[in-house]
Formats: sequence, structure tokens, C-alpha cells
Amino acid sequence: MTELDPLDERLAEAARASDVRGAVSHVLRETYEAARARVARKLEAGLGGVEVARLYCAAADDLLSSLWRLATETLYPAPNPTEGEKLALIAVGGYGRGVLAPFSDLDILFLRPWKSSGRSEQVTEFMLYVLWDLGLKVGAASRSIDDCLKLGRDDMTVRTALLEARFLIGDEGLAEGMMARFRDQVSKADPRPFIAAKLEERNQRQIKAGAVRYKVEPNVKDGKGGLRDLNTLFWIARSLDPASPLGASVLEALLTARERRSFEEAFDFLWRVRAHLHLTAGRGEEKLTFDLQPEVARRMGWRGRGDEPAVERFMRRYFLVARDVGALTRSMSAQLEARQQKNTLSLSRLIPNRRRRLDVEGFVVEEGRLSITAPDVFAQDPTRLLTLFVLADRHDLDLHPEAFSAVSRSLSLVTPALRRDPLAAQAFLDVLARGQRPYRVLTLMNETGLLGRFLPEWGRIVGQTQFNMYHAYTVDEHTLQAVGIINDIMRGKLKGDHPLATEIVHRIADPEVLMLAMLLHDVGKGGDRGQLEDGAISARRACERLGIDSRRIELVVWLVRHHLALSDYAQKRDVTDPDTISAFAALVGDPERLRMLLVLTAADIRAVGPGVWNSWKGSLMRDLYGRVDALFRGEAFAGPGPLEAAPDLMDRARQNGAAAQALKPEGTEAQAATRIVVAAPDRPGLFADLATALAAQGADVVGARVATVPDGTALDLFEIQDGAGLPYGQAEPRRLARLVQALETAALGRDVPAAPVDRPISARRAAFEVRPVVMIDTGASGGATVIEVSGADRPGLLADLARTLAAHGISVRSAHVASFGARAVDAFYVTDASGAALIEGAAPTVALRAALEAVLDQAPLPPEGRRIVPVRASTRDVSDLGRTLAPLVPQGSPD
Repeated sequence: MTELDPLDERLAEAARASDVRGAVSHVLRETYEAARARVARKLEAGLGGVEVARLYCAAADDLLSSLWRLATETLYPAPNPTEGEKLALIAVGGYGRGVLAPFSDLDILFLRPWKSSGRSEQVTEFMLYVLWDLGLKVGAASRSIDDCLKLGRDDMTVRTALLEARFLIGDEGLAEGMMARFRDQVSKADPRPFIAAKLEERNQRQIKAGAVRYKVEPNVKDGKGGLRDLNTLFWIARSLDPASPLGASVLEALLTARERRSFEEAFDFLWRVRAHLHLTAGRGEEKLTFDLQPEVARRMGWRGRGDEPAVERFMRRYFLVARDVGALTRSMSAQLEARQQKNTLSLSRLIPNRRRRLDVEGFVVEEGRLSITAPDVFAQDPTRLLTLFVLADRHDLDLHPEAFSAVSRSLSLVTPALRRDPLAAQAFLDVLARGQRPYRVLTLMNETGLLGRFLPEWGRIVGQTQFNMYHAYTVDEHTLQAVGIINDIMRGKLKGDHPLATEIVHRIADPEVLMLAMLLHDVGKGGDRGQLEDGAISARRACERLGIDSRRIELVVWLVRHHLALSDYAQKRDVTDPDTISAFAALVGDPERLRMLLVLTAADIRAVGPGVWNSWKGSLMRDLYGRVDALFRGEAFAGPGPLEAAPDLMDRARQNGAAAQALKPEGTEAQAATRIVVAAPDRPGLFADLATALAAQGADVVGARVATVPDGTALDLFEIQDGAGLPYGQAEPRRLARLVQALETAALGRDVPAAPVDRPISARRAAFEVRPVVMIDTGASGGATVIEVSGADRPGLLADLARTLAAHGISVRSAHVASFGARAVDAFYVTDASGAALIEGAAPTVALRAALEAVLDQAPLPPEGRRIVPVRASTRDVSDLGRTLAPLVPQGSPD
């Protein structure tokens, strides 16, 4: 009699219980969780990602094998099964590949010779019910051999799953027979439809998950540069050589030893990240969201260095790996496709290769892509590394995989001498400032690694992230998109969203300086002296190396040092205040700098992420530009007045005592929020009452302006969203109508609602620790004091701040509300009850500061059911007022 192992003995005993399924599930759950816990401990101890994935797979193998033996030998035995009763269990898909993440699906195939038998149905049903009882996600199919072969021929998804089929347990002859016939079928079939289907599937998957590789919340499995990109190569290679495990023979033929090592390292790193991500989330989560990134970084052993926190160092490593994956998969996918077409087209031997020489030595167009004539083209003349990209732009060509790989392999040719070579510099500037599609071509240059090697200042920001909710992309991707946006503005493609920038960009005398400043504007991020000062130093160094003359260098450096100034003044200061306009005009100095700064700022904000640029920001910046431009020309500003958006509002306010109105969207610009304007006689506490009414109706204020017209009427303009971040009332117009009525009532001073109960914030927002800052500037504006507060944004924050100001007898002359992801930055121009500016250091001013800090210190309600340890949010992008606005704010970054 065969001796049973301990688990089989326990299962045999469980099979005698009154509730067989429940007893079996209990035993298997206990055993499986213990095995998974052992793997998790090895992961924590630093075991490699692929090895961990194999151990999770081995635990699943043991589980399924034990359950199979119980079902087929104890519960539904067939000591001498007929041919039709034979049955086998096969792992398919990712599970068939022999790797699993902690909460991956189990993809299995119950294989039978032909039609289903009573016993095969009993075994299949029992096993599936137990697996579901265990809470496992199972992708199961029960098929005959003929079903598998037919579906494997006609259905690309099934073919993909079967390419990775692995026998688990049961009738091995049955399983191996099917897999041998399937491999023979694949080897005889035309692989081109499968290759095309896999490449298209990859494209669609990346569009869904985010087509940009450098989104700061990447999808580890399905995103660009993620595990599926590598898996796609395995599938394609396996389709070309089905008998080779994981298509190894094909991959070895296409990859150098260095590339294979890079491939293996990327695969291992991504599997480690995915395993930690699953365990941190406690579920099969594939998106590396903000709330999960710090814990995954900690689990993987990352530590902060200087001013760079551990989470940013970890994410930078992630994006560098994603770039390597992109370079490998781009090159290999195209080579596989080209190689297979050449081998399978019967006429290819008769038709000459479609190859066209260019008028530049060393380069050809091959099958519609730019390539090189010989492997040593770049060694003969390293400036050709830059010339390649000039030609790609000039002829609107993609790079052939051979050229792409040749550039990556030739980076050692980029020496200090080449960086100072006038021909190389001119080629680079041609792409940047005079190219047709600079975003596309510079992105290719970045992907090959050439951009960071040629410009060392750029290399330091490749893959760099900022741990905040404001930026959607890494620093390098954000910058390249901004360069592309300026090019689109120049070509008139964004006139609807950027009418002023489109109008003035062609009046800029030196567009090359503008493009250089845009490319270099963020190279100081992460520097010890701060983003702006380090950026200016790095920009000067890069421009000198490129041979730019000193006068133009000074302009590039000025733009880099002050690239946040226009945005800061427009969003955080009262642009109707003469002192503010004079201060900004003094900072800018002349109309050419003003034009450049406007275009650069518009592109910079638009490139932050989807929906960040909107009509509200556009109107604020156009207003500031118009006033400063008029000052330079010695003219009075004739821009739209505060009443032009709602001309009948004042009449209704005079008749009824107050009036409120939702404004219609302007033009074609993206409407990120709903605009509401309120008119009412100014009085103490008016702004606080309106802010409280907004909070009580669940409106999140993302922008605000307060002004007082000469007759004493206060005009309050609010930009508001709902809890989902959509324009308030877009989905429920009646809700917007109720809010308008509530604002009119509050403006009259009647039925002002109580402060609303705090709502829990999202897990993503709870991940950020935002340090509160209160700055009180008594000299920024004649007759008023500027109070700027900055802290963690939360529902009702503006109402709390406004009530605090009112409680201290402060009159709000104008308010300026902005949000930068998890951080709110609100500026108020205020006077005391007598209409005078506050006195610095006086007891009332000190008490007011303390009260405002107490409001900012109120921690938002955390999400229910989760404990999240917040990490200090990066503020390098929003807290530089101390450096850029010397006339307005005391020196020094608040964080």
C-alpha cells in the first residue's frame, strides 16, 4: 500500500466528514496560507522577484495536485479508467509559465480526450467549488483535445494561453499528446496574424492603462514598460519556435549578452515590485498608486538620501527599468516582426529589399524606417548620433530597430569633446527649436539614452518623480511634453485653449532661447540649493557647452530661474492691485521676457497632466499679462471688467439685496470646474458665509477671486467641483440650482448653515503629509496685508480659514484660491476692522497667525478601514515663492 504524505492523509480524513467540501477547504486553506506566508517571508528577506513568483506558483501546484488526488483517487476514483474517462489538469497562461504573484488568477484547463463524462464533470465541479471556497480567482476551462486545437487555431487569446501550457497532474500522456499536436499546429501555421494580434493587443492595453510610460502611478502589469510588454515578447517568440521553452532560442538569437542581462534584471525587478504591491494592498492590485508607493519602497529596502525621500528614489528606479523594457521591447518586437515577414513572404527572395539611400552619408530608409548603412557608422563620426535624429525629424521617420539599438550601444562615443562639438550642438538645436515634431524625436532620443548622455543635466532628471498629486508624469516626460506643446502653439494647433499664447508666440524674437529654457526649466529639481537656483546654474552650464552666446545664455538662465513667477503671481496674488502689478513688471523687465514667460508658463502647466490647464487659469494669466503689457507700453489696461461675465447680476443684486449665478463655459477651453459669481453689499463675514454655504453643499473650491467695486458691492467668483473632482452640478443640474439659491441666502446673511461635518479623504490623498505654512506680508500692497496660507487640502478648508479671519475682525478685500494636488494655497488681501493694514509683530497679528496655523493643523479624516502612514509630499514645484517673489514673501522655502 502506497504511503500517503501528511497533507493527503489529512484530506482523506476530511473526506469522511459530514461536510466534505467545508472540511477539505479548511485543511487546504490552512496549508496554502502557511506556504504563502513562507514565500512572503523570503520576499521580505530579499529573495529575487522571479524566484518568489516561482515559489508562489509551486505553492499553487501543491494545492491543486493535492486537491486533484483527493478528487480523482478518493472521492471519484476510477482505478482502471477507460480511454474516455482519462483526465488531465494543465496550467495555462501566466500560471503555465511557472510564475505567480500573491493574488494572481489561477488559469487552469481540465483536459479530456473527447466529450465530457459524468466523472470528469464531478471532478471538475468539486475542484472548482473548493477553489472558490478558498477565495481564489480561477480562470478555468474544460475542453477536449479537438476543442483545444480548434480554438488554438482560431482564437488568439486561447492560442496565447496554450503556448504556455504546462502539465500539472493527471494523465500525462493525454496532456503531452495534446500539447505536442498544438505545437506542431502552431509551427506549421503562418505566425504573422498572431504577431499582429499580439502587437495590437499590446497597443490597446497600453492605451487603456496609460499610453505614456512615465505616468507617476504606473500599472506594473499592463502599463507601458510593464510585465506584459516582456510577456508579449515571450508569446511572439514562442509562436515562432513552439518547441523552445519560453521561445528561448528565438530570444537568444535576437539579444546580446548585455541585453539578456538587462532583460533578466528588469523581469526580476518588476516581479519583486508586483509581489510587494499585492501584499501591501492585500489584493491583486496592479496599479502602483500614491498610497501604496511608500510602503512598497520601504518593503524593498529603499532609504531616503539627502532631500530625496525613499519613495522618489524607488520610483525613479522603476521608471528607469520601464525605459529599459521599452527599449528592449521596441527593438525586439520590430525585429521579430521584420524577421518573420522576411522568412514567410514567398516573394521576398524575388523582390529587392525596399531600401532608399539619403543624401547624407551613412543613412538609409529601410522599409519606411530610418536606418544606418553599417554597424560602425557612429564610430566613424560620432556627430552622426545627432544627425540621425535630425533626419528622423526632417523626413518624419521612425527609427529602424537596428539604428535604435546602434545608438544605445554607441553611447560611450558621447565624450566631452562631442558635447562641445559645434556640429553636434547645431544638430541638437535643430531638432529642439526648428524640428517638425520635437516631442516625438526628443522622446526617441531619450529612450535610446542619448539625450541624457549628450546633456548630463538632463540625465539627472530622467525617470525622476515628485511625490505629490500635482504632477502626472516624471520630470523628463513632463518636460518633453511641454516642449511639444510649445511646438503645437507655434503651429496654431491649440488656439482654442491658448489664444493669447498663439497670438504672441510669433512675436518672440528668439524662439531657440524659449525652447532651450523649456527643455532646461526643471533640471534643477532635487538640487541642494533648490529647484530654481540649481536649475539656473545647470542651464548656464548646458548652454555654455552648447556654444550659446553670453547674451542669450543670460535670457535662458533668467527664464529658468523665474519660470514659476507668472503662475505664482496670477494664481496667488491680486492682479488688480497696482503694487502687485508694479512688482511683477519690475521682476520681468521688458515685453520680450513677458511674452516668453507667458508661453513657457502655459506649456508648463498644460504638461503637468490631463485637466490641469483650464479656462480659469488661462483667464488669470491673460489678465496679468494684459495689465503688465499695458504698463510696459504706458497705457491703461482695457481688459474685461469683473461684471462682464454676468452683466445683469448687479441689477438683480440691487433689487434683491444679493444675486448669484452659474456662468456658462467660455469658448472651447476645458472646463475643469463650474464657475459661480455672487454679488452682494460688502460686509464683515460675507466671504466666510459664502465659503461655509459652499462647503455645506459639498462643493470643493478649487479657485476663487474676490473683488469690491467702487459702489461697495463685493463680487465673489468661485470655481467649484464635486467630490469626484468633476464640475459641480454637471451630473445633477438641480444640485447646482440649489447651491445658487443657498449662496444668495448666505449673501443676505440669513440661514447661514453650520460648518459641515468632515468627510474622509481618499486613500491616495491620505498618503501625503503636507506641512502647513502661514506667511503674513505687511509690505506687499499699499493699504492691505497679504496673508498666504498653504496646507493639506480638504473639504471645508476655505470655509474654516474664512471664519477664522472673520472671528479676528479681519476684512477680506480679495481672495485667491489655488490647489496643487494635495496642497491648497490660499492668499488673502486683508485689512483690520478699521480698514488699515495689519501691523507685523503686533499681538493681534501674532494671534491671527496662530489661529490660522491651528486650522491648517487639523488633519483630514483618514479613509475608513485603512491605516496609511503619510509621507512628506514633494513641494519643489509649488513652494518656491520665497525664491521667486522676493518683493512679496520673506526669503526661504516654507518646506
